[in-house]
Amino acid sequence: MSVPPKFAGLKLSASAPQESQHTLELYLDYVCPFSAKMFNTFYAMSPQIALQYGPRLQVLFRQHIQPWHPSSTLTHEAGVAVLRLAPEKFWDFSAALFKHQTEFFDVNVVNETRNSTYERLAKIAGSVGVDERKFLDLLRIPEVPDEDGHLNVGNQITNDLKWIIKTDRVIGVHVSPTVFFNGVEERSISSSFTAAQWGEWLAQNVV
Repeated sequence: MSVPPKFAGLKLSASAPQESQHTLELYLDYVCPFSAKMFNTFYAMSPQIALQYGPRLQVLFRQHIQPWHPSSTLTHEAGVAVLRLAPEKFWDFSAALFKHQTEFFDVNVVNETRNSTYERLAKIAGSVGVDERKFLDLLRIPEVPDEDGHLNVGNQITNDLKWIIKTDRVIGVHVSPTVFFNGVEERSISSSFTAAQWGEWLAQNVV
């Protein structure tokens, strides 16, 4: 699947030409332990993958919200804010967020306000070089109605988040992580894949 230019930061190999590429899509949720396991293994290999496969493979991080964990939405909003402000930092931000993911599990957010969660996410964004003030400006929810008295005002990245959710729904992804290869679900890939298993799979399929 292609992505709009404004979401180019989703690509690990964003500069590679499209016409000769295989496409590997990783549907991941920031508060899913299995997504973290897959991401951490794969991302650690990314320099080697880029060196070995170069323009033959593009990798997409597909943000996949799991709504039974309310903080999933908030963490993915944070990812969208990074895409808006510093798309080149998206994968680094994702790596940092996965390292802190337990801080955003249900028990650790249940008694804090939505804007307070955004403030904690801003610190993580700042740790990879994203402007924290601009980040929070995109995410904070107003505490008063807007000029027309509306209460369900959302934030400045709500429409971008809707696009991301729509891409999931169109192809019916449910569990996380889910992997697609060249537009087809690749069920042989597991969150428990080791670096060696990833290497073997890539060697057999990216030809």
